Amino acid sequence: MSTEAFFTEARRSFHAALLSAVLKVDSKGVPSNADKDSNPSVKIARGIMGRLGPESEGARLAGQMAGNKFEEICSQYLHETFFRLTHLRPGQWEVEKGIGGGRLAIAQFDQYEHLAALAAVAKENPALSAALGSDYLIKPDVVIVRYPEEDSVINAAGVIVDEEQARLTSLRKINNQKPILHASVSCKWTLRSDRAQNARSEGLNLVRNRKGRLPHIAVVTGEPTPNRIASIALGTGDIDCVYHFALPELLDTVKDLGLEDAEEMLHTMIGGKRLRDISDLPLDLVI
Repeated sequence: MSTEAFFTEARRSFHAALLSAVLKVDSKGVPSNADKDSNPSVKIARGIMGRLGPESEGARLAGQMAGNKFEEICSQYLHETFFRLTHLRPGQWEVEKGIGGGRLAIAQFDQYEHLAALAAVAKENPALSAALGSDYLIKPDVVIVRYPEEDSVINAAGVIVDEEQARLTSLRKINNQKPILHASVSCKWTLRSDRAQNARSEGLNLVRNRKGRLPHIAVVTGEPTPNRIASIALGTGDIDCVYHFALPELLDTVKDLGLEDAEEMLHTMIGGKRLRDISDLPLDLVI
């Protein structure tokens, strides 16, 4: 008997957590990630649920409450899966849901520490504040960080660095005390409001405000409708990729429903490396 892959088990647990807390069906048979005013959205969402497991009936959570729970479940999934891959990328890692410190929390990371000084200057100068705007105020939903390494770790297999060489790299703790932002993951349970586009603008701000290495920038969503997924997935430069919470189930559903345009749109995004499944995300983050 073959052993089931760990990622298969983790994906099943991820969906079970969603079904128990976020992905519900109301008394009218409308799944909580569906747009009740859109017949295709309801049909696709129901098709996905039917492929994931037994339905759970319950009231739809308020938008912010559902979003927070989705972030929590995504964070837990990444914690369980990413740390099973550290043999591929050794180091001191942390997966965190949200980061403390308000909207300037991003300044706690090595690539963005200069933003704290920028905000302090802008606070004292209204004209400069108006010119800068608030593009540098970024607060990711889930982050993966790497901590700088002691020289003893770097030199474990032989003397690689000394007091004279590599004195500017952020990976050495002797040079840098701040954690390095490895990945920013935006979690959007649905994509039915302008707020969903915040993930795109936040990604762009991470790109242009950094000093040093660009972190991975990913979006995870439970949105059932392909054209709404496309609204954030298509295009390049601001996010790496969109990850769907149940992509194979979504593909099977639109095919069974005969939604040819939706199926073609999904294949366009997948073929264009703009859309992947949640199970792809941990491996992509190791790159």
